[in-house]
Amino acid sequence: MKKTTTYPLLLAAFASGSAQALTTEPAVETLAPTIVHGAAHEEPAPNGPIDLNVRDSTGSRLGLTLRETPASVTVISREQIEARGSLNTQEIARGIPGVDNASPPGNAGAVSYRGFSGGQVSQLFNGISVQYDSVAGRPVDSWIYDRVEAIGGPATFLFGAGAVGGAINYVTKLPERDTFYDGQLRLGSFDSRQISAGLNQQLAGEPGGRGHYLRIDANTGSSHGWVDGNHSRASQIAASLLSDLGDDVTQTFAFEYQHEQVDRPYWGTPLKTDADGVVRSTGRILDGTRFKNYNVNDGLYEQSVLWARSLTEWRAGPNLTLKNTLYYYRAERDYRNLENYRLNAGNSLVLRSGALLQRHEQSLIGNRVEGLYRSTLAGLPSDWSFGVDVSQNKITRYPTSLPAQVDAVDPYDFSPGDFYDIPGMTRGHTADRDNRIRTLALTLENRSEVLPGVAIVSALRKDFIDVDLTNRRAVTASSPASAQRSYSPLTGRLGVNWELSPEASLYAQYATAADPPSGLLATASFADVLNNDKLTTGRQAEVGGKFNFWDGRGSATVAVYEIKRKNMATADPDNPGVSLPVGAQSARGIELAGGLQLTSQLSLQGNVAFVDPKYDDFSQSVGGVSVSRNGNVPTNTPRRLANLWLDYAFQPGWTASVAARYVGRMYADAANTVWTPSYTVFDAALSHRINRNLNVTARVRNLTDKVYAANATPTMYYLGAPRSVELTLQARF
Repeated sequence: MKKTTTYPLLLAAFASGSAQALTTEPAVETLAPTIVHGAAHEEPAPNGPIDLNVRDSTGSRLGLTLRETPASVTVISREQIEARGSLNTQEIARGIPGVDNASPPGNAGAVSYRGFSGGQVSQLFNGISVQYDSVAGRPVDSWIYDRVEAIGGPATFLFGAGAVGGAINYVTKLPERDTFYDGQLRLGSFDSRQISAGLNQQLAGEPGGRGHYLRIDANTGSSHGWVDGNHSRASQIAASLLSDLGDDVTQTFAFEYQHEQVDRPYWGTPLKTDADGVVRSTGRILDGTRFKNYNVNDGLYEQSVLWARSLTEWRAGPNLTLKNTLYYYRAERDYRNLENYRLNAGNSLVLRSGALLQRHEQSLIGNRVEGLYRSTLAGLPSDWSFGVDVSQNKITRYPTSLPAQVDAVDPYDFSPGDFYDIPGMTRGHTADRDNRIRTLALTLENRSEVLPGVAIVSALRKDFIDVDLTNRRAVTASSPASAQRSYSPLTGRLGVNWELSPEASLYAQYATAADPPSGLLATASFADVLNNDKLTTGRQAEVGGKFNFWDGRGSATVAVYEIKRKNMATADPDNPGVSLPVGAQSARGIELAGGLQLTSQLSLQGNVAFVDPKYDDFSQSVGGVSVSRNGNVPTNTPRRLANLWLDYAFQPGWTASVAARYVGRMYADAANTVWTPSYTVFDAALSHRINRNLNVTARVRNLTDKVYAANATPTMYYLGAPRSVELTLQARF
């Protein structure tokens, strides 16, 4: 089914649709034309009404539309990615109601969703979890991605351990049943440049029909960055081949390769201290240090990522479809940095510490078999999804860490030095331990209409998880030769969806989750495995509604939820090196999203999220004394978030756009003594469609040059980018 790409004026000739054949990642599909001014009309501008008839693959495996899913689900399409000028996966994901993220180098996949963060939010790649999300989820250029999907709240019943706060799924482009060529050239501030190209070519078969289709999308870019000494280069290629093997079988082979290198990464800007050398309340940075980079000259982050997938789909009968996904992932990452900075008591010197030489080697191999069966129950539809997923994930890390202070330098005039000149730091990597995770998962999902317009949606997942640790260094009492632990969580969802009318529906649901208690199983320590005999449990209750109004020119969604998580790990007050499975955390919130086609020329879309996250039972060891943090807000978790996009097609072929993003206060520590101020960032763009093949866009990001912290530690702010300008030329033939 070919996806419509006819929205007014903006990028119409260049939009790359996502009509894919029978694959594990189905295309975002619009079931019916949008009604505007009381008549059938072209699909509205991407930042207009939310299309509630789009099917997604993240909120359910039953092929439900957003309207039919009893949960808060979001799809950000390729058209929206281009209209918003989203440069990478993180910028795309910020359009999801309630999502905030940042990319500090040591935690470049940092994300907050519904009051939870870290391993409590799953970041998926084509529906696959690599179980190392806070690192593997670092931003990747948006060119190779077709869309981003998300579900708020627990999604363990779909994707396995993790995901109490939500799941975000980055979906790569796959072949369409068409032939076209597209490309992009972008030039911008800080000597940023990017060249992208793509082709979708039919190799055999009837034009636009069954046959063989090849798709290749490639991108390369570089930037000198906005802080001293920073330089980054990144390239990606995604290639896939779609083949129809008869009338009922479709085979797709998909391959991705990503490489990124960042020289002298920026880790943060130190905060002013009081007379006693302590940072308090709203952190402030020294005047003139916004663009300073306190890392060493030869600081480095580098990674290579390989994905390979085989996607087979068989229509085994008129009501039964079977799918098989065989997948392989390999990643290698290298860090060589001086990472931590703080100001002395007089704010006259920057004290640099935290030298770390680190290498990651990760491999994941797995196979997922799924079935979808369409049936009836008492004359009403009853659909079933069932599956088996087996995988093995192995991670080996090679850390050499010197946490002590290295030196003290003038904040403005200093020599960064070289990494291997740091006393005690030597070249070479020595493996620490292997973390091997074997998972067998059984899934079952059902949607049954019990009354006309009323459907019960249920799901269950049973995981069998074996974690094995192998020590690659000296054996000690706290680091034995090996350790093992097995977990077998059962998670699920029960929801009801009530279609009041073709334009309005209400839903309620209850879902459960299972989380690693002390972060990620992929990096679990011997203490974590030996002392934590069960996963964290989470549960959510949610009610909401989804509506069309104003003769189809408007749409809105609302979700109200409460999430509770217990058995989380905290430090043992008598032995801070050991974690104990105690504690609890919760969040309550409301999310609103909507879009309007105000006139044939003017479209508006936005969302707002209010969340009240807190520690319910959490104690922290401070100087050997256990201190309660009950009632405090978890770190780097904003309680208010809002987005707004306004597009105005003021002349034929011309569109002006404005975007705004508000992020509320965030706390940098569990004690809530240091926080980041709230901020609002504005972007503006002017786009001109030169002809049916070419489109040019001028864009200004951070229009007011706002100085803000995108992430924080108790002594540093990881600042957001300053004002920048860019010019983008897009083509499609």
